Amino acid sequence: MATLVELMQGSMPLTIALAALLGLLVGSFLNVVIYRLPLMLQREWRSQCLEYLQVDAKKTKIAEPAAGHKTFNLLKPDSHCPVCHKPVRPWQNIPVISYLLLRGRCSQCQTTIHWRYPVVEIVTAVLSALVAWHFGANWAALAALVFTWCLISLTVIDIDHQLLPDNITLPLLWLGLILSVTGHGTGVSPADALIGASAGYLSLWSIYWIFKLLTGREGMGYGDFKLLAAIGAWLGWQQLLTVVILSSLAGAVIGITLAVIAGRDKNIPMSFGPYLAIAGFAALIWGDAISNTYVSMLVMRP
Repeated sequence: MATLVELMQGSMPLTIALAALLGLLVGSFLNVVIYRLPLMLQREWRSQCLEYLQVDAKKTKIAEPAAGHKTFNLLKPDSHCPVCHKPVRPWQNIPVISYLLLRGRCSQCQTTIHWRYPVVEIVTAVLSALVAWHFGANWAALAALVFTWCLISLTVIDIDHQLLPDNITLPLLWLGLILSVTGHGTGVSPADALIGASAGYLSLWSIYWIFKLLTGREGMGYGDFKLLAAIGAWLGWQQLLTVVILSSLAGAVIGITLAVIAGRDKNIPMSFGPYLAIAGFAALIWGDAISNTYVSMLVMRP
């Protein structure tokens, strides 16, 4: 193990290649998280609601979510086709390669496998390689990889369900604060991390209430507050303005584009979490350069 670490520290191409390979493997697991975690939460919420209302699910014949599996978590049941339920063999579960060999279809019933599965794996590999290129082979890179993988999961889940699960955002927040204390994070001091988490949450919380008082509507969800708090804990309060500006610009550009080109109804709520996540990753890699460029532009103005 020590020899491998030494080799990685002495060879940036090797570090990037191994990070990309690890990203492919993790990306395959992220697909499981993205699909199953919301269903697990639905099961939990349903159970709590029925318990609160004192309703017997069996007598009322309420359909069980998550395909009726009694045990349904991130590990069980084993991967299988959702249509014919044939188990996915290990050689059919190789990231990207298996999708290409199977031509994007189930080997038994020929049901189309969604193209998003290999896309998530490829994106995870590319972003993991980018993190390795930026940080090198050290503890900061490992921490940044975990941060990046969580952002990817949150992005896709929020796109699918308009949901940022506490199961990811809150552990991510606490991990960022803890790593700032132990010195194994992304180089943020405990004070900057604490202020970043507090300011990240309170800034969007304040905007939420101002918007609600003025319009009577909710402009965003509490998950967005928690996500920005987590980003503040990982990157420090200094990067929050960059993250908010980048996410707002991305949201505005993409929202206008969808409304004009795709004809998307502007009254339909749009998830803000993906833009926060994209901006958070951009700030992780290029935050200082973006901030310096912005400051230079302000100084150069007459």
